[in-house]
Amino acid sequence: MNSGSKIQKWLSHRPDWVFVVFTTIAAFATYSCMYAFRKPYTVATFEGQVFMGLHIKIWFIAAQIAGYTVSKFAGIKIVSEMPRSKRAFFILLLVGIAEISLLFFGLAPSPYKIIFLFANGLPLGIIWGVVFAYLEGRKYTELLGAGLCVSFIFASGFVKSVGKWLMLTFSVSEYWMPFFTGLIFAIPLIISVYLLNQVPEPTSEDKDLRTERRPMKKKERTDFFREFAPAIVLLILAYALLTIFREMRDNFAVEIWNTLGFEDSSSIFTISEIPVGLGTLAILGLVTFIRSNIKALYTIIILIVLGFGLIAFSAFLFQMKVLSGLVWMIFTGLGLYMAYVPFNALLFERMIAAFKYASNIGFVMYLADSFGYLSSIASFSLKNFMNPSLSWLDFFIQSSYYVAIAGILLMSLSALWFSRRYSEYLPKLNNVRS
Repeated sequence: MNSGSKIQKWLSHRPDWVFVVFTTIAAFATYSCMYAFRKPYTVATFEGQVFMGLHIKIWFIAAQIAGYTVSKFAGIKIVSEMPRSKRAFFILLLVGIAEISLLFFGLAPSPYKIIFLFANGLPLGIIWGVVFAYLEGRKYTELLGAGLCVSFIFASGFVKSVGKWLMLTFSVSEYWMPFFTGLIFAIPLIISVYLLNQVPEPTSEDKDLRTERRPMKKKERTDFFREFAPAIVLLILAYALLTIFREMRDNFAVEIWNTLGFEDSSSIFTISEIPVGLGTLAILGLVTFIRSNIKALYTIIILIVLGFGLIAFSAFLFQMKVLSGLVWMIFTGLGLYMAYVPFNALLFERMIAAFKYASNIGFVMYLADSFGYLSSIASFSLKNFMNPSLSWLDFFIQSSYYVAIAGILLMSLSALWFSRRYSEYLPKLNNVRS
C-alpha cells in the first residue's frame, strides 16, 4: 500500500468536501467491518448455560472485555508510537487473529470457549486508535471523527442483526454464528483498509490549525500527563461511567429488548441505532465549524453534560410511561453517544489544539479506554454477585440516574480546571502565535 499512490495524489488536489466524504466512508467502513468480529455473539442468549454459578454469557462478556482492556493498556504505547507505514498491515493482522479466535470459539468445548473470547478481544482494542490516526490533526477532524464514531453506533446494531439473521434463517448455532458473521465481512474489511490507507497526510494548513501530531515515546507521554493530570483524571472518570453504561446497553441489548417485547425481531438492533447515529453525527458534526479551539472545547463539554442529562431524563419519562420502550432506547442511545463520542473524536483533539501541545490523541485516548473497560468488568461483577435477581432492564434504568449525576459533576469540574489552566497558558500561546 504505497503512500504515494495515485489515489492519494488525486485526493490531495480535490476540494475539501471530496476528501471529507472519501475519508469518512473509508474510516466508517473499516471500523464497521471490525465490529463483525467483536459483537455478534452478544445477540445470542446461551439459555440455561451456567459455569461456576454464573450464566455463561457473563463469562463470555467478561472474558472478551478483559482481553479488550489488556489491549487498551498495550495501545497506550503501541498506538502512540506507531508510524503510518505499519497501520494498514496491523489492522488486518489484528482482525485476522480475532477471526481465528472465533473459529476456536466454535470448535472448543465449554467452558474453554471463554479462553478464546479473551483471545478475540485481545487484538481488537488497538484498532480504534490505528484508524483514528488517519483522521486526527486536521481542520475537519470533528466531522471525520463523528462519522467514524457513527460506525460503532450503527455497526453494533447491524452486525447483531446479521448474527440473528444467520441463526433464524440458516439455523447457525450460537457458537458458530460469530465466526460466520466475521467471514461475511472479511472481503469488505480488506477493501476498506486499502481505501483508508490512501488518505493523504495532514496539510500544512491542518498543522497550523490543529498542531502537528507526533509519535510519543515514554518521556513525552509522562510530560503530557503531568501537564494535564487533573483534567485527565476527571475526564477518565467520566468516560469510565459512559463506557460502563455503553457496554451494558450493547452487550445486554438482547435481554433488554426481549423484556421490552421485541424477542422475535432481528432488525430492532439496527432500526433503533439508525436515528441515534444520524442524530449524534448531526449534533457533533457542527463543532467542526467552531474555529476557536478553546470555544470548541467548552462547547464539547456542554454537549457531554447535555448527553448525561438526556440519559437520566429519558429514563424518568419511560418510568412515567410517557415514552414507549423503543423511543426510550433511542433517546437513551442519543444521550449516551452525545456524551461518549466526543471522548473518541472531539474532546482530546480540541484539547491538544487549544493548548498547542505537540502530541497525539492515541496516548490519552487509550489511557481513558483502559480504565473505562476495566471499570465495566467491575460493574458487571458487582451486579451479578450483589443482586443477581435484578433484571438487566431494571439495572439499566437505575444506572441511568447514577451515571448522569456523577458524569455532570465530573464534567463541570473539568470545565473549571480548563478555564483556569487556559488563562495561565495564554502568555505562552501568544508567544507561539507571534
